[in-house]
Amino acid sequence: MRVVVHPTTTVRRRLVVGAALAVLLAAVAAALVRWTSPDRLVGTRHPRALSRASSPPLSPSPLNVCSDTAAGHFSPAVAGVPTRVYVPNSESNTVEVIDPGTLKIISSFPVPRRPQHVVPSADFKTLYVNSDLGNALTPIDPVTGKPGPTIAVNDPYNLYFTPDGRKAIVVPELLNALDFRDPHTFALIKRVGLPCNFPNHMDFTADQASLVVSCEGSGQLVRVDLASMTVTGEATVGKSPQDIRLSADGTVFYVADQDLAGVFVVDATTLTQVGFIPTGKGTHGMYPSRDATELYVTNRLAGTVSVISYATRQIVATWDIPGGSPDMGGVSADGTKLWVTGRYNSEVEVIDTRTGTLKRIPVGKEPHGLCLFPQAGLISLGHTGNYR
Repeated sequence: MRVVVHPTTTVRRRLVVGAALAVLLAAVAAALVRWTSPDRLVGTRHPRALSRASSPPLSPSPLNVCSDTAAGHFSPAVAGVPTRVYVPNSESNTVEVIDPGTLKIISSFPVPRRPQHVVPSADFKTLYVNSDLGNALTPIDPVTGKPGPTIAVNDPYNLYFTPDGRKAIVVPELLNALDFRDPHTFALIKRVGLPCNFPNHMDFTADQASLVVSCEGSGQLVRVDLASMTVTGEATVGKSPQDIRLSADGTVFYVADQDLAGVFVVDATTLTQVGFIPTGKGTHGMYPSRDATELYVTNRLAGTVSVISYATRQIVATWDIPGGSPDMGGVSADGTKLWVTGRYNSEVEVIDTRTGTLKRIPVGKEPHGLCLFPQAGLISLGHTGNYR
């Protein structure tokens, strides 16, 4: 529609526009001051960590596998579920439940021997505690926070779910295999032997047709087709690959290597190495930011968290955790907090992603795969909270 302005209003219109423009310029200037102010640099010490403004935005792409994990994008299945933090203490054989609002432990319960991770189910209705030496999964009702009867499963070191939710994938690390199981009864569908040692973490390709699992005992990645449940490829990557995460644009996998103190960048199609980012000793867990521009990487022996820009594949910040050992965890639904376990110092470490400031909560012995639930996302792929 074309708008006609009466001549008598021209001068008044120019005055209004001029005033509005002045207000807009002042607001932009104030925002730039806030964005680059020193308080955004608290906890950074890496020479490249000048400010978040130094990291350019994510390159335009027709694909963003993290689009449904942005702040506020909750599955309808978690409506009414209270936000809680579930901490499996591997050497105490307990799970402690923390209220993130008060930072207080509100309950604790025993589980079978050596709980490793707490994993959300594909339908978001249950959390499962993986006790590998206890050969059991312990279900938790996320509404009440209470455990149910254990389920006998052989060596469940880790647990994932196919993107369609039709299969659970138990990772029996000592068997060098993946067990495809019914996601509700956990009856075995097929055991897939792997050409590697000690499989651990995994992620899924952008087309959701395959998984890629890291094998920390032999420095390998192995690709498995989900429909046929067969191995379709493998590659040698690093020395001891740990967590693995698909990039937001689906083109590469980031692979944490705890022995080589950094993150490999691997082509998602060919599994060939295309880069390496030094981070710190004991590189282990990785978590995308809510806006899908950065990747938070825990270095549990260095006591630091590195922030990698997806756009530049460079470190833009490093957060210190003095005396800490940041391991596994998750990002709060609003993106302002990173929750991780202090694996070797019996604590949970809560880092403000805006400033790098730190809060600590004492817990049991050797806390491992912490689960913050619920988080944003429409599909649960398992582990401590891998969503799409």
